[in-house]
Amino acid sequence: MSHNFPKSSEILGKASEHGLYVKLLQQLEKDFELANIEFEVHLKISPFELQQQLQEKVYHLLMEKFNDYLNLLYVIDVPEKEFKQIASTDLVEISLFVSYLILKREWQKVWFKSKH
Repeated sequence: MSHNFPKSSEILGKASEHGLYVKLLQQLEKDFELANIEFEVHLKISPFELQQQLQEKVYHLLMEKFNDYLNLLYVIDVPEKEFKQIASTDLVEISLFVSYLILKREWQKVWFKSKH
Protein backbone atom coordinates (compact mmCIF):
# COMPACT_ATOMS: atom_id res chain seq x y z
CA MET A 1 0.00 0.00 0.00
CA SER A 2 1.35 3.40 -0.94
CA HIS A 3 1.59 6.04 1.76
CA ASN A 4 2.60 8.93 -0.48
CA PHE A 5 -0.27 11.39 -0.37
CA PRO A 6 0.24 14.90 -1.71
CA LYS A 7 -2.22 16.48 0.76
CA SER A 8 -3.35 16.00 4.35
CA SER A 9 -6.94 15.82 3.14
CA GLU A 10 -6.11 12.73 1.08
CA ILE A 11 -4.58 11.01 4.11
CA LEU A 12 -7.70 11.76 6.13
CA GLY A 13 -9.87 10.60 3.24
CA LYS A 14 -8.02 7.27 3.11
CA ALA A 15 -8.37 6.88 6.87
CA SER A 16 -12.12 7.44 6.60
CA GLU A 17 -12.40 5.15 3.58
CA HIS A 18 -10.71 2.33 5.52
CA GLY A 19 -12.76 2.98 8.67
CA LEU A 20 -9.64 4.09 10.55
CA TYR A 21 -10.32 7.80 11.05
CA VAL A 22 -11.16 7.39 14.76
CA LYS A 23 -8.04 5.26 15.24
CA LEU A 24 -6.02 8.02 13.59
CA LEU A 25 -7.48 10.58 16.01
CA GLN A 26 -6.68 8.32 18.94
CA GLN A 27 -3.12 7.80 17.73
CA LEU A 28 -2.63 11.55 17.39
CA GLU A 29 -3.89 12.16 20.92
CA LYS A 30 -1.74 9.32 22.27
CA ASP A 31 1.45 10.64 20.69
CA PHE A 32 0.79 14.22 21.74
CA GLU A 33 0.23 12.96 25.27
CA LEU A 34 3.49 10.98 25.15
CA ALA A 35 5.23 14.22 24.16
CA ASN A 36 3.52 16.02 27.08
CA ILE A 37 1.71 18.39 24.73
CA GLU A 38 -1.96 19.10 25.20
CA PHE A 39 -3.95 18.34 22.05
CA GLU A 40 -7.51 17.14 22.44
CA VAL A 41 -9.71 16.29 19.51
CA HIS A 42 -13.33 15.24 19.60
CA LEU A 43 -14.02 11.92 17.94
CA LYS A 44 -16.58 13.65 15.71
CA ILE A 45 -14.22 16.36 14.48
CA SER A 46 -14.30 16.87 10.73
CA PRO A 47 -11.14 16.23 8.72
CA PHE A 48 -11.02 19.92 7.78
CA GLU A 49 -11.23 21.01 11.43
CA LEU A 50 -8.58 18.47 12.39
CA GLN A 51 -6.22 19.82 9.73
CA GLN A 52 -6.78 23.35 11.01
CA GLN A 53 -6.29 22.47 14.67
CA LEU A 54 -3.18 20.43 13.96
CA GLN A 55 -1.64 23.17 11.83
CA GLU A 56 -2.41 25.79 14.48
CA LYS A 57 -0.84 23.58 17.17
CA VAL A 58 2.29 23.00 15.10
CA TYR A 59 2.53 26.73 14.36
CA HIS A 60 2.23 27.53 18.08
CA LEU A 61 4.90 24.97 18.94
CA LEU A 62 7.25 26.41 16.31
CA MET A 63 6.74 29.94 17.62
CA GLU A 64 6.55 29.39 21.35
CA LYS A 65 7.86 25.94 22.31
CA PHE A 66 10.45 24.80 19.82
CA ASN A 67 11.88 22.08 22.10
CA ASP A 68 8.38 20.62 22.51
CA TYR A 69 8.00 20.72 18.72
CA LEU A 70 11.21 18.72 18.27
CA ASN A 71 10.17 16.27 20.96
CA LEU A 72 6.80 15.77 19.26
CA LEU A 73 8.47 14.96 15.94
CA TYR A 74 10.70 12.47 17.78
CA VAL A 75 7.76 10.82 19.59
CA ILE A 76 5.70 10.56 16.41
CA ASP A 77 8.81 9.33 14.59
CA VAL A 78 8.65 11.73 11.65
CA PRO A 79 11.69 10.90 9.52
CA GLU A 80 14.28 13.63 9.98
CA LYS A 81 15.17 13.63 6.30
CA GLU A 82 11.59 14.63 5.44
CA PHE A 83 11.34 17.70 7.60
CA LYS A 84 14.91 18.73 6.78
CA GLN A 85 13.81 19.08 3.15
CA ILE A 86 11.54 21.99 3.99
CA ALA A 87 12.74 24.84 1.81
CA SER A 88 10.38 27.54 3.02
CA THR A 89 11.11 30.04 5.77
CA ASP A 90 7.47 31.03 6.14
CA LEU A 91 6.19 29.55 9.41
CA VAL A 92 2.66 29.11 8.07
CA GLU A 93 3.95 27.02 5.16
CA ILE A 94 6.26 25.08 7.45
CA SER A 95 3.45 24.31 9.90
CA LEU A 96 1.25 23.19 7.01
CA PHE A 97 3.92 20.82 5.69
CA VAL A 98 4.86 19.49 9.14
CA SER A 99 1.17 18.86 9.87
CA TYR A 100 1.08 16.82 6.67
CA LEU A 101 4.18 14.86 7.77
CA ILE A 102 2.61 14.18 11.16
CA LEU A 103 -0.63 12.93 9.62
CA LYS A 104 1.30 10.86 7.11
CA ARG A 105 3.32 9.13 9.84
CA GLU A 106 0.30 8.61 12.09
CA TRP A 107 -1.62 7.13 9.16
CA GLN A 108 1.25 4.71 8.52
CA LYS A 109 1.13 3.56 12.15
CA VAL A 110 -2.65 3.14 12.19
CA TRP A 111 -2.77 1.39 8.82
CA PHE A 112 0.06 -0.98 9.76
CA LYS A 113 -1.59 -1.87 13.10
CA SER A 114 -4.86 -2.58 11.32
CA LYS A 115 -3.18 -4.97 8.89
CA HIS A 116 -0.89 -6.81 11.30
